[in-house]
Amino acid sequence: MAFGRAKFSRSSSSSSSGSILSKLPLWVLRFLQFVFAITVIGLYAQDLRAASKAGKYSDNKWGYAVAVGVIGAVSSLLLAWPRLSMWGWGWDLVVFILFTALFGLFGKMYINERDEGINGIKRMKNAVWIDLINMLLWFITAVYGMIMFFFFRGSKSLHTGRATV
Repeated sequence: MAFGRAKFSRSSSSSSSGSILSKLPLWVLRFLQFVFAITVIGLYAQDLRAASKAGKYSDNKWGYAVAVGVIGAVSSLLLAWPRLSMWGWGWDLVVFILFTALFGLFGKMYINERDEGINGIKRMKNAVWIDLINMLLWFITAVYGMIMFFFFRGSKSLHTGRATV
């Protein structure tokens, strides 16, 4: 029972209004990551659905894009919890690398492409810029997580409060 009280007393002191305001930028970034990841899923899944309806081959590049979007959306929800965010900076870097590869892959295909009034090409050019936004958001949270991990982890232990972690 002492373990439960120590855990409760420590978490109640960190729930002051100052700490909630300090976590607000992280929550805003995670919300934006979620929204843009869902946008990526919607933009790329349209072509997968059209290919499936037509009975045609769906390219793995679009499957990769949807998979990265799903990973980004789920990760942004899980890492919105501030304690996970401090320890999850490595995963932020992994998702950043995934979105970097996605931006490079589709950027090479569509940035210099002339749309000439074709809606599919316009949509994919917009999707490339959404990939860039996602890449930058994941980079920002990775850097934030590294800063929190390396500079602010010198707190007291959870169980006794005596040891420095």
